[in-house]
Amino acid sequence: MASYQAEQLKEQGNAAFRNGEYLEAEDCYTQAVQKYSRNPLIFTNRANARLRLQRWDGAVNDCLKSIELTGAGAQNHKAFYFLGERVVLVVVVVLSELCGGGGGQASDSQAQLALHHPHEALSSALTAYEQVLHPSPAAKLSPKDLETFSAFVLKCKKAKFAVRDRERLRRQGDLRAELEESLEAQKQRELDKVSSQLDRQELGQIEAGERGQEILDSFDRKAGELRAVFAAADPASHKPREIPDHLVDMITFEPMHDPVMTRNGHSYERATIYEHLKRSATDPLTREPLAVGDLRNNFGLRAACEEFWESGASEWIGDW
Repeated sequence: MASYQAEQLKEQGNAAFRNGEYLEAEDCYTQAVQKYSRNPLIFTNRANARLRLQRWDGAVNDCLKSIELTGAGAQNHKAFYFLGERVVLVVVVVLSELCGGGGGQASDSQAQLALHHPHEALSSALTAYEQVLHPSPAAKLSPKDLETFSAFVLKCKKAKFAVRDRERLRRQGDLRAELEESLEAQKQRELDKVSSQLDRQELGQIEAGERGQEILDSFDRKAGELRAVFAAADPASHKPREIPDHLVDMITFEPMHDPVMTRNGHSYERATIYEHLKRSATDPLTREPLAVGDLRNNFGLRAACEEFWESGASEWIGDW
């Protein structure tokens, strides 16, 4: 009886979430937990609602509880995904669709990034990605899930790399690192202020999201201008250490050397896709049938890869 009541409350929460009523959704999920606390889907759904409300600590706790209930090795990709992603305003639309059905491992990485734990976020994101890449028979996945999760892993890797790069500069006693950290701290204070206003219902969800995006855009612009100034003043010490997205293999998330292309335009590192096709004769991003004979050399991308490696990337790529 208790589990049935909890399921009814969960469905009410799902309906409120789809309507953008995140406080009501959180309340319904909380009532559901009070009725029956052994359903991991309720905790995952409440984590998603708390992400929308920017209640990061609560989201992390819910994700960890969901993972505890399913077992660390069980299929629960949404809990891990939510746990890792850096969400400041709202989660992308696909998460709303995922949440409507209930379940799993995605939330961990979102909240970890929001709480500035990029190393933990990447670990959670990779776990979620692996569970989507090699799902259990009962897993509920949409055709776009793998692309969404792989793009998110890349986002986490970039966040982790940015932290390492800042640490490198700090060890060198670099002024730029100190200024970037000051900017980051100021940005976080402003985001926390918006979150508190949302929590006190002084701001609506849409207005809070817009203000959060304005803060992010403003500080990204300032950080870019800061790096440009230092690069112009001291090119040798402040040469950009960046990996363009199109050079990254979306299976290993490492920069490519010898890219090949599928018929639908996806490019992968040759050795990586060959190894994947030994296990599964499908495109890892689209799940469409794929064979080695379908692959073609991507000469244009290879030239870009060669230019990237010749720029001196091998000197710092270990931090990636």
